[in-house]
Amino acid sequence: MAHSTSMDREASPSFAGPGSASIAWAEMPQRWSALLGEAAKGTSVQIEPERLRKLQQRYLDEFRQLWASLLQSDGGQEAPKLDADRRFSHGAWGENRVSRYTAALYLLGARALFDLADSVQADEPTRQRLRFAVQQWVDAAAPSNFLALNPEALAKAVQTNGESLRAGMDNWLRDLKQGRLTQTDESVFEVGRNVATTEGQVIFENALFQLIEYAPLTPTVHARPLLIVPPFINKYYILDLQPDNSLVRFAVEQGHRTFVVSWRNPDASMGHLTWDDYVQDGAIQAMTVVRDVAAGKSGGSINTLGFCVGGTLLANALAVQQTRGESFAHSATLLTTMLDFSDTGVLGVYIDEASVAMREATLGQGGLMTGRELASAFSSLRPNDLVWNYVVGNYLKGETPPPFDLLYWNSDSTNLPGPLFAWYLRNTYLENKMRQPGALTVAGLPLNLQALKLPTYVYASREDHIVPWQTAYETTRILSGPTRFVLGASGHIAGVINPAKRNKRSFWTSPSGQRKLPPKAQDWLDAASEHPGSWWTDWAQWLDSQAGPQIAAPKKPGNARHKPIEPAPGRYVKVRS
Repeated sequence: MAHSTSMDREASPSFAGPGSASIAWAEMPQRWSALLGEAAKGTSVQIEPERLRKLQQRYLDEFRQLWASLLQSDGGQEAPKLDADRRFSHGAWGENRVSRYTAALYLLGARALFDLADSVQADEPTRQRLRFAVQQWVDAAAPSNFLALNPEALAKAVQTNGESLRAGMDNWLRDLKQGRLTQTDESVFEVGRNVATTEGQVIFENALFQLIEYAPLTPTVHARPLLIVPPFINKYYILDLQPDNSLVRFAVEQGHRTFVVSWRNPDASMGHLTWDDYVQDGAIQAMTVVRDVAAGKSGGSINTLGFCVGGTLLANALAVQQTRGESFAHSATLLTTMLDFSDTGVLGVYIDEASVAMREATLGQGGLMTGRELASAFSSLRPNDLVWNYVVGNYLKGETPPPFDLLYWNSDSTNLPGPLFAWYLRNTYLENKMRQPGALTVAGLPLNLQALKLPTYVYASREDHIVPWQTAYETTRILSGPTRFVLGASGHIAGVINPAKRNKRSFWTSPSGQRKLPPKAQDWLDAASEHPGSWWTDWAQWLDSQAGPQIAAPKKPGNARHKPIEPAPGRYVKVRS
């Protein structure tokens, strides 16, 4: 966080005081035009002159009005209102005229910068990178991030006789030592004690994963078991945080004999592993064990669920099995999953030929992509929420963030094998080969996702910034079997983890009687029906129709070949990066 860049140096004079701030921010449209040019070197970037002139004029007019309001003895009738931005919502910002002016000037300048970035005439990837750069710079330059300019933090320092500053320094030193920003009170949580608590047993393990079978909560279960494949980029227990928000427990409560893959957190000994290894020795191996243990009375078939990149991996495994003539999956559920990578949302700002080639050169032949680096990249997608909010709270105000199970999970990062990471970046995000029949070889066979004809439930989240819902919708145009598409409210995690019992948010489904999904995502949404509550209830009804008849619940986990090894959640999930 401490290293200086050209953008940092541009920002620093703006906050030396109201006078210098006035000069710096008044010149910002012109100065940012030069910065845009620097950021877009090597690409064709320009702003239409008349559009630029209008933006500059509007900014200067609003700046003059703001300056005039500051000069009025009572702050003026036109004193800026800051309540809409939570960074400046505390009363201390409004009570101090200089602080109020500084915040308002910052917001005015930020809007001007975004307007300039949106006015750039360039290809879409370049526009996206420019807007991302503006977002990073603007969020970092907020006056709330600086102790001398944050009246709330200064007031707290006075009220506590400096104790808040001492606590803030302690927090900073702790985070510096652990190498990451603290987002929640981590002392409250422990994996296996109050997160990842659904009862079960590990019945299989290899170098890649442990397989957990959960104890039934109903006297009978469906004959066809359910295997859940979470993303290997995170710990599995996002799906089993606590009893009232656990998708795993919900599935068990619905009478499904449920199994979950718990990926091992890779260490140096796993730095050579590839995508093929995770397909063959991960997803396919897990499906094979589940069929052996629990699918004997359902014709050897199982139901499967993949979340995020776990869904991408699962789809690859299903296609490989089909090509081999060994397919025994009856259905698939894909949650916020991409099989098409034509629009990768904000993550696309990190992906170009140069960045992928660099990863291939440094990690492609072996090594680890560290969890800390991955966590930092994802936090940068929402810097105000996941970075600066905690910088202000932890360091400037000396606070301990409140306990929150989801953020505890978010801080429990995992490493990735370098060859897997490099292969995935090039063949999906950069070249989008996965949806093209035969363009990739996976586990020694040409990959053909279009050949998959099993019933599939495709879920997307409407405000997802990692897997845009329109991109997830493309899955319905790739797979050949009967597909149900459901759109939930909120984002990548909160949209998925929306417990049915809480009856929050809403979801959209195809209109009753619609047999064929339209080619375009927006056309689907225009005709879709909205329902209050959680999509979990809709999925439960769909999965019930795929799960076969009821049979007596098993009295013990595993079988003669796959006996219990240790209680859930197992050892693998407890290894931290």
